[in-house]
Amino acid sequence: MKKLGLIIKREYLSIVAKKSFLVMTFLIPIVIVLCMLIPFLLTKMNNDSATEKQNVTIIDETGALAQAVKNTPLFDFVTLKGDDGKKTEAHEFYKKAGESIDAIVVIPANVLEKPEVTVYSENTVSPALLKHLEECLTDTLVGAKIQGYNVPELKKIIDDCDVELEVNSVKWDANGNENSSSTTAAMIFGMILSFITYMFVIMYGAMIMNSVIEEKTNRIVEVIVSSCTPFQLMMGKIIGVALVGLTQFALWVLIIGAVMGITGLSVGGVGTDGIGAILQAISSINITYILICFVIYFIGGYLLYASLFAGFGSAVDQASDASQFSTPIIMIMLIALYAGMACMENPNGSMALWCSIIPFTSPIVMMVRLPYGVPFAQLALSIVLLYGTAALMIWFSARIYRTGILLYGKKHSVKEIFKWLK
Repeated sequence: MKKLGLIIKREYLSIVAKKSFLVMTFLIPIVIVLCMLIPFLLTKMNNDSATEKQNVTIIDETGALAQAVKNTPLFDFVTLKGDDGKKTEAHEFYKKAGESIDAIVVIPANVLEKPEVTVYSENTVSPALLKHLEECLTDTLVGAKIQGYNVPELKKIIDDCDVELEVNSVKWDANGNENSSSTTAAMIFGMILSFITYMFVIMYGAMIMNSVIEEKTNRIVEVIVSSCTPFQLMMGKIIGVALVGLTQFALWVLIIGAVMGITGLSVGGVGTDGIGAILQAISSINITYILICFVIYFIGGYLLYASLFAGFGSAVDQASDASQFSTPIIMIMLIALYAGMACMENPNGSMALWCSIIPFTSPIVMMVRLPYGVPFAQLALSIVLLYGTAALMIWFSARIYRTGILLYGKKHSVKEIFKWLK
């Protein structure tokens, strides 16, 4: 255990002490926050930079709809009347106006029968103008068509019939007490945990593989295994990198929280009311129970896949050759992520059940099912199978590792690796 502790300490410090680790640890959270802020800032800058409005002329052949189009900070609208307000004279009027107008909107006389409006311009029309015209004229056309039926209070009847049904979900506890719940919050929360598991296992699994290949290439491993067993070395790497991951994750949470607090960024870009609704939705989920299960599944999944990355990493001499072994592992995890996404709609279906029990997919898929409630028997069976398989993979990987770390100068096939297991 003393040797294992030394290996864990060495592995942990060798990664944490690197400048690249410190740079990425502090840079990634800032990039995440900036990615959330940039769309809002660019939109605001784009709207604020519009120092000159565009002048748009409206030719309304109906004589009644142009008034529905209101001016905006980006556009000024002028309606032509009399002989000028004819579609046939539009191009001539545009030529005479020169640069004083940017576009001409023609509202045809038969717009109620054929709801189409045309915008003419020598330049490509702004999407913002098209969207504004659509928003302004749609409701007006609907109202005009309703009036055309000459039915008393028809609009009121239609408005009364426009029912928007809201379906609320309520959970009963063991005593029959009612507690509000949010299916959407459960779905989002589960998917976030699934993606975190997928991302971190791949990230730190690849880190273990690169560490094994680097030590093997530099021949450092020959010196190390003279003082400890290959199994101790492999487990020291796995545990050491796991501690690196936990350290980095904790720092990311703190930095993102601090940066969001400094910038005053609301959660998800919503206001105080939106935050209150989000908090209320989250409170309907048994977060403590789910997070405990998340830690259990994360550790089990990490041990399972990290051991495979370490074992197969010992079978190659260069990082460029590692893809032949790492790609199948990543594909299995990708299938698990897609299975989790597919199970969001039916978390209690047969596919969700089996994928949450199979050890190679359960760390990801079970995160999707947990917010909806999983029977204890299924949860216990899944955890036992996960840790049993993880122990088996560690044993297999250790047999590969003890042979592969001392073999150089040749690409080893899968067939040869299976011989090492014997």
